[in-house]
This record gives sequence, C-alpha cells and structure tokens, in this order.
Amino acid sequence: MLGSDAATVTGYAATLGEGAIGAAGNGHLVARLGPVPGEPLPLAVSLPARPPTGLYLLLTVVVLVTAAVAVTVAWWLARTATEPVVELALAADRVAGGDLDARVPVRGNDEIGRLATAFNHMTRELHTYVAALTASRDQLRGHLGVLGDTLSSTHDLDRILRVILQTARHATGASAGVVLLADPATGALVGQCTEGLSEQWTTGERGTLRVPYGLGLTGSVAATGVPRIGRVEHDGPRLDPGEPDCRTYMVVPFSAPGLGEASAFPQPGALPAARGVLALYDRLGRDEFDDSDLVTLRTFAGQAAVAVDNVRVHEEAQRLSVTDPLTGLFNYRSLRDSLRRESERAARFGRRLCVLALDLDRFKEINDSYGHAAGDAVLAEFAQRIRYEIREVDVAFRHGGEEFVVLLPETDEVGGVAVAERLCDAVRREPIVVPARDGGADLYIKVTVSIGLAVLPDHGQQGAAVLQAADEALYAAKAAGRDTFQVAALGGLLLASGGASSSPQAPRQARGR
Repeated sequence: MLGSDAATVTGYAATLGEGAIGAAGNGHLVARLGPVPGEPLPLAVSLPARPPTGLYLLLTVVVLVTAAVAVTVAWWLARTATEPVVELALAADRVAGGDLDARVPVRGNDEIGRLATAFNHMTRELHTYVAALTASRDQLRGHLGVLGDTLSSTHDLDRILRVILQTARHATGASAGVVLLADPATGALVGQCTEGLSEQWTTGERGTLRVPYGLGLTGSVAATGVPRIGRVEHDGPRLDPGEPDCRTYMVVPFSAPGLGEASAFPQPGALPAARGVLALYDRLGRDEFDDSDLVTLRTFAGQAAVAVDNVRVHEEAQRLSVTDPLTGLFNYRSLRDSLRRESERAARFGRRLCVLALDLDRFKEINDSYGHAAGDAVLAEFAQRIRYEIREVDVAFRHGGEEFVVLLPETDEVGGVAVAERLCDAVRREPIVVPARDGGADLYIKVTVSIGLAVLPDHGQQGAAVLQAADEALYAAKAAGRDTFQVAALGGLLLASGGASSSPQAPRQARGR
C-alpha cells in the first residue's frame, strides 16, 4: 500500500517519499523498496501515472452488447419454443368448441413438429368419424321414422317385424338377421321374416326356418331367456340344422310386456314365455358385435314384443267384434254382413242359398231349473254340435239368446233338409253333460231343437226376406210340437198354427230321425 507513512511487508521495509519515488520516462511512477537489514535483494514497483479510462469504456460496451445478444437469443429461443405450443393450445380450444377444421402449422421435424402433425391427423380422423356418425344418425332417424309410421298405420305383423329387423340391421351394421316366433303347438321357433340371408333360405330350398326349443343358438336363447353374443368357433354353441350358418352372432329374446325375459310357464315341461327371438349375424367391417350393439338390439326386441302383442290384441278385438264370446260362433253383426254378401253372390251366379233358423226347445226351463251357468254350458255344447254337422264352407251364427242361424251356400231345399235332419238328431241323440261344481254330481240335460228352413230365391229375392221366411218356418216347427224342422212355403207366407198356410202349398213338416 502506497502512502506517506512507512509500510512494513513481511521480510521487507518499504519507505515512500520524495527520495524514494521518481518519475519514469514512460509516465509511470516508480517506488523503490530498500532492503531490510540482513535481506540481500531490493524491490522496485512501477505504477501508471493516469487511470486507463478508454479501457473502462470498452469493457462497458462489450458488457452491454453481450447482454443485448443474450436477451435477443433468449427471446428468440422463447418465441420458437412457446409459439407452437400456444398455437396448439388455441387449436385445441377450437376443436373443443366444435370447429373440427382447426389445424396447426407444421414448421419442422422436431418434437413440436411431430406433435403438430399428430394433432392435425387426429382432427382429420375426428372430422371423418363425426361425419360418419352424423350420416348414421340421420339414416337411423329415417328408419325409426319408418318404424314409427309402420307401427301406427298397420297391424300387419309380418310388415312390422320386417321393418324392425331392417332398422336393427342398419343400426348395428349386421349383414343378415331373422325374427323367429314361438309356436307352442309344435314346441319350435318358426321364422317370421329374414333379411340378408342366402338364397337357400329365401327361395324355399331349405324350407321355413324352424328351430326346436333348447337346440342350437336361437333355440337355447328362447329356452333360457338369456341373450347371447359372440363368435361361433370361440363361444359356440353348435348351430341347429334349421339355423343359417354364421361367424358372429347376437341373439336377444323378446317376451310379452310385463313378463321377464327368463320367466317360464309354471307347468313342468312348458315352453318359456318368450314370444320369440331377434337374431343378427356377421357384422360388417368388424369381427364381432359389442355391448353397445347388444343394448341396441334389446331395444328393438322390446319393440318387436310390443308389436306382436298389439297385433294379437287387435286380432282378438276383431274376433270378438264379429264372434260370440260364449259359443265362439259369429255374432248378429257378422250375420248381417255374411247374409248380404252370400245372397248377392248367389244372385249373381244363379246359385241357391239355404238359410236355417234354429231355436233350442224350452231353454228358459233349463235356466230356471239348473241356473244360467248350466244354460251357458248347454249353449256352448250346442254350438259345438252345429260345427260338427256342417261343412267348412257353411257358416253358423248366434242370432241372440238360444236362437242360431246357419248359412248353407250353394245348397237347395233337399240339401238343407238333410242338414236339418242331422242337426235334430245330433242334439236329441245324447244329453248335454254339465260338469259338477263344488263336488256335486254332473248334470245330464236332454235338449231338442226346432228348425225353420228357407232357400234363396225360392222363398225370397233378398237375404233378409229369406231369413224372415226361415224364422216363420221355425215358429211353425215350434207350433208343430218342437224337435222338428219345417220348410217355408213359397213366398214365405206361413201361419204359426198347426203348420197350415194360406198359401196354395202348405209348409212341409218332417220329424228328425
């Protein structure tokens, strides 16, 4: 350290003063340090005469330039690293908002560039997938619209099931399908309609699809009530010869509304309550059906169950509207329509139409003696005996109470007399058995019938006139002692007493054999 005082350095003594410091020729100050007694070497120190200001300025400029370059490089690096990430985030926000056309510019082949490429590929695939879903949704809406219109506009079961099957195929991408309905009479599933199967199942070469309960794929599903989905070679089961071949399958049972799919009739050996099965085969574009397809098919199977039940209810309502619930014969409403139709046909083709009017004798006494339940049993059995004695083309009606009418198309008076004789004999021959109730004895009720007969056009030119003539002949048979038949006089004029008539030809009376 330089100063006006002496400084002592280890081993040396330094003295600064006028005699010790001198000016060198190069503008430096020189200090000489005398040796300490006993030390051999002296030391001289040279210092600049002025501070180096230019060097300081240069160092300052260098530092500033270096800092500017560092900031610029840092800004450039930050910009090149964060801008693609910001663009990617903005594009992701656009996609999240529904803009599937958003894309990210690819500026290189580094990690950011590969990420941008993957993002653009993802958005393109997503756009294609959404477009396919939209088209599929629109197509499904169209099919569901057709299904709704079909369900509301028709009771044709075959048409309804065919539309359901077509819609289920399009919704799941199946190449083929079939609807089979239960036939309790034969213990089998019978093909109701098919879609997409080979010609051997549609041209009749293999006949109608028929699978016994409990056998094959569809039979086992119907018997257990448990849906099945899978691949034949991996999951089984062995297909029944009555089933179409397939690789993959999905089968769902459908039941009557309100019944579980696995429920069964309580009687041993009885068939389960499943109305049928809906089966789809061989999905297009993929190897197997999945769980979402199974959910979809179960929905359509529920529609099929409702459709089958609605059609059967409609058919039953139609049957009840034209039939008598007690006897099963056609009712008075059907009689009017059938009589008009058959009389018009007979008149058009010049044929005969025979009309029989029947009435059980003393039926009121049966009701009074044995009760109305016994009377109903007698009427039901009487109707069965009528059915047994007439042809398939003949039609029987319950006119009301214990009165019945039988139409015999293309039958003249001789044929009508033969039928009347058989009916009288069938009723008279054996008593009607009324099963006992509450542990009592069975009732054996003997009944007879009176019949009036008229023929179109002999006894009238219109159906109503012929029926009126048959009724009047019936009254004559009652007056003649019952358990008999009578033929109406020509013109249908007939007195009710003793079989006499004011017409030139009296009605003929004949006893049943």
